Amino acid sequence: MGGAVGPIILIGGLFLMILINVPVAYALGLASLATALYIGIPAEAMMLKVSDGVDNFALLAIPFFVLAGAIMAQGGIAVRLVNLANVFVGFIRGGLAMVNILASMFFGGISGSSVADTSSIGSIMIPMMKRQGYDDAFSVNVTITSSTQGIIIPPSHNAIIYAYAAGGTVSIAQLFLAGIVPGVMVGVALMILTYILSVRRGYPKGELVPLGEAVRTMAGALLGLFTVVIIVGGVIGGIFTATESAAIAVIYAFLVAAFAYRELRWREMPGMMVEVTKTVAMVMILIGFASSFAYLMTLMQIPAKVTGFFLTISDNRIVILLLINLMLLVLGMFMDMAPLILICTPILLPVMKAIGVDPVHFGIVMLLNLGIGLVTPPVGTTLFVGCAIGKVRVDEVARALWPFWLTMFIVLMLVTYIPALSLAIPQMFY
Repeated sequence: MGGAVGPIILIGGLFLMILINVPVAYALGLASLATALYIGIPAEAMMLKVSDGVDNFALLAIPFFVLAGAIMAQGGIAVRLVNLANVFVGFIRGGLAMVNILASMFFGGISGSSVADTSSIGSIMIPMMKRQGYDDAFSVNVTITSSTQGIIIPPSHNAIIYAYAAGGTVSIAQLFLAGIVPGVMVGVALMILTYILSVRRGYPKGELVPLGEAVRTMAGALLGLFTVVIIVGGVIGGIFTATESAAIAVIYAFLVAAFAYRELRWREMPGMMVEVTKTVAMVMILIGFASSFAYLMTLMQIPAKVTGFFLTISDNRIVILLLINLMLLVLGMFMDMAPLILICTPILLPVMKAIGVDPVHFGIVMLLNLGIGLVTPPVGTTLFVGCAIGKVRVDEVARALWPFWLTMFIVLMLVTYIPALSLAIPQMFY
């Protein structure tokens, strides 16, 4: 349907509008509408597809997770996690950089967002690192690259978006479990890199935290970290769904931040709710228009044609996975994560199934891939947030990014070609 012109209008129109700075959500909607009118589908039918796209119970988890992360970020959890990380790694050469990475690992298990991670942890750690003599660009790069752990380590709302884009055929619980080892691998690899660079550049090391203070610090942070246990443990144990766990996480986060830590102020709530609503509204609009876009792609058999194209290039799984990784890395440089998941999943998942790649494994590969894109110029969202917090020029940070980028790429290749790294834990439970 639509011959060769329909796909050109759909895909070409999307990228043309993105190039002229039309917001991605609206570009998806306008490209879908133009294509629908060309192939004779009424505009009313496309509007129904948009509404159907957001009429999904599982998507309720997204606003709840965003709200829980916002509450914990403003409720004192970020500072406690930094202090907890300092107990474990602060005494090593380049300890502040490692504290930054480990705190991001902890916080990622609560917020599920690299931007939230960079904003919360970065606002504490970047000025602290700069005062201790760490290079400005190094401080920002440590922060932004380590924040990508939050995209992979559960709970990740981007994993929920991937499960939705996969047509509901992929278990959210399995995706959460699959992200544990790759997320930790990113953190460990970055710690090794920062240690090497710190030794070479003579960055300072901190002091060992006394036992009594360490115990108090760990006790103070446990309430916040227990959020992860509630979410992941409840979903894995079948006690509640991902959506229900997200709602419970909001209640728990509020109780901890307002009454246990006593750092969440009532006067801060309206502004926080406005920001959460803006974020969620953008995501839901994007999902709605992406649903109509995916419907037209299926109607015009674009996923099947892309599958055939890749299989004509090679039937070797290693080659196809490398090509798709490179394609996602390039796309991630120019587009944000959520729209790419919604656009690319319906196209690439059939290719993965055709070469025998598990959809859960591919989901983690895609999340890790596009996470690298968030810190890569020219359109890396997390990169710009980190530069704004660190008051450093983007070009200065970008020039010093390559060791971090290479480290994350190595982890990506390991996760891509060793499926057990992401599938071993889910297979223990399912």
